[in-house]
Amino acid sequence: MKGACAAVALVAGLSLSSCTMGPNYKRPAVDVPATYRAPSQPETAQSLGDEKWWTVFGDEELQKLIRTALAQNYNLQIAANRVLQEQAQLSITRASEFPTVSGGPAISGIRSPSIPGVFQGYQYVAPALTISASWVPDFWGQYRRATEAARANLLGAEWNRRAVMSTVVSSVAAAYFQLRAFDLALDIARQTLASRQESLKLTETLENGGAASLEDVRQAQQLVETAAATIPDTEREIGQQENSISILLGENPAEISRGRKLTEEAVPPVVPAGLPSALLERRPDIREAEQQLIAANAQIGVAKAELFPQISLTGSGGFESIGLHNLFTLSSGVWNFSAAAVQPIFEGGRLRGNVRLAEAQQQQMVLSYKQTIQRAFGDVSNALIAYRKYRQYREHLEALAHYAEDAATLSDVRYKGGVTSYLEVLTNQTNYFSAELTLVQARLNERLSLVQLYNALGGGWQQ
Repeated sequence: MKGACAAVALVAGLSLSSCTMGPNYKRPAVDVPATYRAPSQPETAQSLGDEKWWTVFGDEELQKLIRTALAQNYNLQIAANRVLQEQAQLSITRASEFPTVSGGPAISGIRSPSIPGVFQGYQYVAPALTISASWVPDFWGQYRRATEAARANLLGAEWNRRAVMSTVVSSVAAAYFQLRAFDLALDIARQTLASRQESLKLTETLENGGAASLEDVRQAQQLVETAAATIPDTEREIGQQENSISILLGENPAEISRGRKLTEEAVPPVVPAGLPSALLERRPDIREAEQQLIAANAQIGVAKAELFPQISLTGSGGFESIGLHNLFTLSSGVWNFSAAAVQPIFEGGRLRGNVRLAEAQQQQMVLSYKQTIQRAFGDVSNALIAYRKYRQYREHLEALAHYAEDAATLSDVRYKGGVTSYLEVLTNQTNYFSAELTLVQARLNERLSLVQLYNALGGGWQQ
């Protein structure tokens, strides 16, 4: 028994001082630009992506919607469940590093009949209490590398959850702004319809008095029907958008509460993007891709360790006696111990194929990691350009709408004064209505680009 214990202690000591197969992880060198490609973007360490989402989106009703989505969105719940799965998988994988021990009571009985003159029969019932253990020492670091990979998968699942959280925050904000844009367009359509109905009544009165032609009435009716047709179509878009937001919230389709008008939502003139190098630490999808790379790197060590001998230790000990009264005496003790080493001799290239496969998968993860980084810089640059240019576009459309309104007012005055035909009124009123609706879309795009920029900079998951 002392010899067995000494052997186990020796193997354990060798295991603790053993080597680990495969390369240690080192972050790949990536080409990080010194600045983002964006016109007149100030360089500062501060970044919009570091801000909490409730400071970026100040609308209280929008904040309520986002909180509901973070608590109930199914994609986010699925991502959180994946984290739990990876936690369990890490426990399962790490257990391979330790011995397994089992034990319990047992009872056995034998009865053998006698053979007269040859064999005297006997019988006995023997209770026993045994404990058995087995262990495969991790000489080559196979289990430690597998644990390293499982731990990386767990961290990757957690970063995936944060990436989904960022997406949920941005999706709810974008959907809410789209809803408020539909609301604004509906208000414009209703106001325009009311104004044109009054204009139609006036034109019909003039036509009855001989001061206007039937053509003028028909043109006025066209303006009325154009505005009227916009209303049900916009109401359809509002209803469907409310349904989409409800699904994001993890709820059945229902009406969505409103807060600020679209024109009241803040749009800062300049948004700090921060330093490009900080994006590697802030973007959750980049962090997830790196953890996947770490896991793939560790799997190389798992595959290489299979090329070397595997040593297994098994043993059991306990007590066994025919009577319970002397079960726990020294003379009733039983034990056995065995140690075996198995060296792969011929596997038909399977083990070395596993190594090559693990190395190829690791290289794929390196490329995916670099691709994710490159795509992230592209997302930020596109969002910065979009935010700046949409702002300029909106400013020009505001001027266009102002001029179109003046033209529509002047043509209406000229028509009432008998200076021009109603065709001029028709043209200018149509242009003004179109300019107003286009301005609504421009205002929406400016706010959507802010949401896009916040998401591209890795914001939204900070709590």
